Amino acid sequence: MGDIMNICADVISRVNSDIRGKNFYTALEIEKRGEKILKLNTGNPATFGFSMPESVKNALFQKIDTAVGYCDVRGMAEARNAIFEYHRSKGFYNFSIDDIFIGNGVSEIANLISTALLNPGDEVLLPSPCYSLWCNEVILRGATPVFYKCDENYGWNPDTEHIKSLITKRTKAIVIINPNNPTGVLYSNDTLLSIAEIARQHRITVLSDEIYDRLVFDGKNHVSFANLATDIPVITMNGLSKSHCLCGFRCGWLVVSGPALVREEISGALLKLASIRLSANAMMQTVIPAALADTEYTKSLIAEDGRLYKQREATFRELDKLDCLSYVKNDASFYVFPKIKPEFLKETNDTVFAEKLLLQKHILLVPGSGFLYEEPDHFRIVMLPEPNVLQKAVIKIGEFINENA
Repeated sequence: MGDIMNICADVISRVNSDIRGKNFYTALEIEKRGEKILKLNTGNPATFGFSMPESVKNALFQKIDTAVGYCDVRGMAEARNAIFEYHRSKGFYNFSIDDIFIGNGVSEIANLISTALLNPGDEVLLPSPCYSLWCNEVILRGATPVFYKCDENYGWNPDTEHIKSLITKRTKAIVIINPNNPTGVLYSNDTLLSIAEIARQHRITVLSDEIYDRLVFDGKNHVSFANLATDIPVITMNGLSKSHCLCGFRCGWLVVSGPALVREEISGALLKLASIRLSANAMMQTVIPAALADTEYTKSLIAEDGRLYKQREATFRELDKLDCLSYVKNDASFYVFPKIKPEFLKETNDTVFAEKLLLQKHILLVPGSGFLYEEPDHFRIVMLPEPNVLQKAVIKIGEFINENA
């Protein structure tokens, strides 16, 4: 028998997710001892008491018998029709029903896209900070992640001049995450138009992750990237995990838009991969039409008397009291990405900070480096617990920083 240490593929050593990484498993061990951990590491609403919308529950009960067998490899017709109308309502029309693919969450969708598009040696431009799914997918395809800066002083918008400087002959795609994870910001139209022009000039496909597009606060409006770039290939991703608190349903999809010949090539490749996979989970597809029709559920979360809004405001009230932190107020989602001010950053780096915070205060969160951010002084707060719980958590975080300053 060969060396047991060489069984797994070499590339596995290069993939990682701090959201469920070392500290997460340490937290589980602490809980086994009967001690409580406040998990602010993952955006999973159900674990904080968010319930399934009644519209989804009713649709599931009524349609469950239609989900017994395999369905169309692209996705159920009724579900794709609902997705088609939803994205048309976002203002772009250069796609067809056959350019829509439903998957088991955006995670599987990202896998399908990266497999369809990337060759070993290709380069993909990713934001920093960045949700680690995208970096991992690029690495697993043998391609190279290249990170462009998002500027905290400019509301965490991408630095488009930096993007331009990173373009090479090997650049295959640009990933944007808007609204962003982990910062929670909404990109400006000027930024999106600049990225569109870069992609247009260099014939680069844009992959736009818009999973939080319905969770936008303060009356602001999310503009889909494809609406601003109808003449270039764009793959838009979305789903129900966040807007309808259905993470466990694993309900995501993609829409290929742009020139017809390019759409045909990309969708043809995706069709092959979807066929290999047989079909996405049929049960979750039965609720897509009802969920997309139920706009009131999501609006109730982000309204001024809604739970997400109240939790956000409670977090900001406590953050504003702390001299040791600064932050950019989020526009969307349920994340904020504070910075520890230099004079208070006495730990070796953000990783050590997060580890000690867990051990001393029993708060689990993800350091900025877990989102591929090079400055060792940020961390993400998931604003999903009730307001009073979040207030106490921020107070404890401030205490910890001051105690170790």
